[in-house]
Formats: sequence, C-alpha cells, structure tokens
Amino acid sequence: MDTRFRWDVGLAGPVFLDYGFASLDAAPQEGTEVFAGTAGISPGGIATLAVAGARLGLRTALAAPFGTDAFSAWCWSVLQDQEGVDLSASRRLAELPMPVTVAIADGGDRSMITYAPGLDDAVRAIGAAPEARTVIADLKTLDPAEADPWWRRAAAAGTQLFVDIGWDSTERWRQEDLAPLESCHAFTPNEREAMAYTRTDDPVSAARALAERVPLVVVTRGGDGVVAIDAASGAEVVVPALPVRVLDPTGAGDVFAAALVRAGLLGLPLADQAAFAVLASGIAVTRRGSALSAPGWADIARWWQNVRGSDDEELRTRYGFLDDAIPTGPHPDHPSAPESLPSPR
Repeated sequence: MDTRFRWDVGLAGPVFLDYGFASLDAAPQEGTEVFAGTAGISPGGIATLAVAGARLGLRTALAAPFGTDAFSAWCWSVLQDQEGVDLSASRRLAELPMPVTVAIADGGDRSMITYAPGLDDAVRAIGAAPEARTVIADLKTLDPAEADPWWRRAAAAGTQLFVDIGWDSTERWRQEDLAPLESCHAFTPNEREAMAYTRTDDPVSAARALAERVPLVVVTRGGDGVVAIDAASGAEVVVPALPVRVLDPTGAGDVFAAALVRAGLLGLPLADQAAFAVLASGIAVTRRGSALSAPGWADIARWWQNVRGSDDEELRTRYGFLDDAIPTGPHPDHPSAPESLPSPR
C-alpha cells in the first residue's frame, strides 16, 4: 500500500438526487402518460463514482456541496453512514437546494431532466479533490490556463489521474481540450468521443492515437466492449461486453471508471483490468438506480460462482483471474435503490 496517501480515491464535484424510471410500458410521447415497471431513488452525479469505489473496498473521500433540505440529508447519510464514503471535505450550504435528476431508461438508453440552480458556484467553492492515490475527474474541468492548478500539483506528488470527457456539444473537438492529458495516467472516452478528437474512423485507431498522449487509454464501446492500450508496454486488448439484459444504464460509465481504478490498484494485467471494469458496469446496468446500482465484492463473487458452474468456457477463461482477485470473505451485501425516500425518524 502507498503510505503517502490516506485515501485510495479522491473525488470532487456535484451530488444529485436521482429518481430513475425503467421498464416503461411505452415510449414517452407528447401529451401521453406512460407507466414504469420499476423505479428507484439514489444519490447520483459524483456520488456514483464514490459508492462504486467504496463498494469495491477503495478508501474513498469526496468533496461536494450539499444543501440542508431533506433530500440533501438523505444523500449525505447514504454516502457517509451507509456506504462509508468520507465527507470531511464536503460542505452543507443552507442556500443550495438539492440538485435533482429524473432519468428515464428506455430501450437500453436513458434520457434525463435535471434541476440544479446555483450548483456551478457551489462546486467551484468546494475546490479540489482530496489528496489520494488516484483522482477520477472530468477532463473538461481541468483548466490548463489556470496558474498552478491543483491537478498538476497532485500528479507531481504521485497521484494518478483517471479522466473521461463528455460530448462536445459544439462538435469542434478542439485539441486544446486534451492538453491536460499530459498530467494524467488514464483516459476513458467513449468511441464516438475518441474518434472525433483524434479524427480517426475506428476505435482501435483512436485508442492508438490517444496512447501517444497518456499512459493508459480505455475506449468504451457500449455493447461492443472496450479497447485498451498500455502505452508503456505497448499492450493492446479488446474485451467484449457482457451478455446482459440492460435495465438502467444510468451511472454505468462511473461504475466502469471506479472498477478500472480498483483493478489497477490490484496490479492486474491490462486485459484483466479492462475485463473487471466491463464486469462491474455490466452488473450495474441490470439494476435500477445510479450510485446504488454499483456492485460490491459479494455481487462479483456470486456472478463468478455462477459462471464457474456454467458451460461458458469463454467467460470462465476470460475471468479466471477472479479466483485470486476476489478478497476472502465474507462480503457484505449492499442496499439497492429504494422506490422512495424513507420516512423521517
């Protein structure tokens, strides 16, 4: 263990109250009412990364703004008391209403409606992520023009930065957006983003181009799995997605990122790191809720036990590393997303 750091993962950003609906009886249309077969309420936003890491045994610290309303209090309690996320760097702000997102999962994808007044100023007031062995962040929040930015200081002190990047709504795909990669350890864009930024026509070529900028590149491809390249060794792997029935994909990318960090800190080879992240996110999409869909070691152990007893030789071979990677038990089960907030005590 790296004794320089108290935390394995440091995070900073906004927490949302997510209310998700899935298994709709019809696609939503203007002027109509549809019914959902399932619903769940969960902390979301940066909370998904925090819970996903904590459930896999990572010591996780989060700096986030919270309000003082009942929704904020519930999210704080879930993260700190239920999931064991350290919130000592977070703040409760009386003037901040809890940001709320309604997510509707339909046909393997989801749409979202968000209400978040005053959130940007509150996030800026919180500042940097807590010092940790790794930090997971959005690349666009790392401003290379800033004087002596925290993330450059963190990287110089030995922190590994894992970053992704959202869709560029301007579709200009500016190369300067990628400038902070020089201080990062890993970059995990999806294939459309990767190809757009590198001006390439396939995800493998995009990953190879990005590997010239950052030590670890993992390009996610949804139902087609991932492409991963270790720039130092030249190792290149393609890992297929799991064959699962998608219930709610909300937060799957964050679960993937947290699992990739966990696998890297376990010292797994590149193919196993990518496969482990695919597994964690594959389990998450079969559940409702954002943060509370994240699997823990008990879920992974059950999945592996089922696969070991199956006739799927390909999966048994690909995930054989789990025999050594899964910590010795017992492993606690973690709560799923409730359908509504519990009654105040």
